[in-house]
Amino acid sequence: MPAPNGTPLTLALVSTIRHDGHGGVADDLDTPDGLTAWVRAHAAELPGALGARRYRADESALEAVRGVRAAVRALFARAVRPGEPSPADARRLLPLGEAVARLNEAAARVPTVPVLTWPRGGDPVVRDEPVVRDEPAVRGGAVGRDDSVVRDEPAVRDDFAVRDQPPAPHGRPRTTPHADLLTAALAHATLAFLTSPDRQRLRACHAPRCVRYFLKDHPRQEWCKPACGNRARVARHHERGRETA
Repeated sequence: MPAPNGTPLTLALVSTIRHDGHGGVADDLDTPDGLTAWVRAHAAELPGALGARRYRADESALEAVRGVRAAVRALFARAVRPGEPSPADARRLLPLGEAVARLNEAAARVPTVPVLTWPRGGDPVVRDEPVVRDEPAVRGGAVGRDDSVVRDEPAVRDDFAVRDQPPAPHGRPRTTPHADLLTAALAHATLAFLTSPDRQRLRACHAPRCVRYFLKDHPRQEWCKPACGNRARVARHHERGRETA
């Protein structure tokens, strides 16, 4: 699972809803291929057991991730109060209780444990990794819909793997679907972000044509990036011109 700082992964998930450059809103997760590309691009922030660099999404995984994203965006809208939420989905947000329940349910699907690694020449690192049951018969691989079910994928990126999950009924090895690993990782990252000081810096950008959430870096920051600030100032100038005309 992601490190205790879930901010980068959570913001990346929310930012898959973005302005399309033509006055509308684009969704980077509109197809399984879009989710596949997004997961592979964020492999370093996702659990090792997911095998993100060779991950392939299907429709069920896409639906699950989009469901978690809807919950996260609803909670972001709550977090920026009394400010206004992103205009991308301000009128169709999930109710707070439903968003919280959906996020908790996703997080509970895959238990995690803290795992220490200490790379040569580097500093020790602790990551929350999923508890995944090993299966020697398929050592080092994944089966199912090609990459849809994890069996015996190392729980960490070093020589230590977690093997304390109880066996499944009838003695069969327990398997963890990739969709559960992914949605649980996203949910855990969001929980970490919402309970961190970063939440207090969360804002929605209300520059013309922008629908992003961002972290405020200094007290006077109003927009997510300089280009948005330029558009907002131009829009204000034109508005003042119309008022005085």
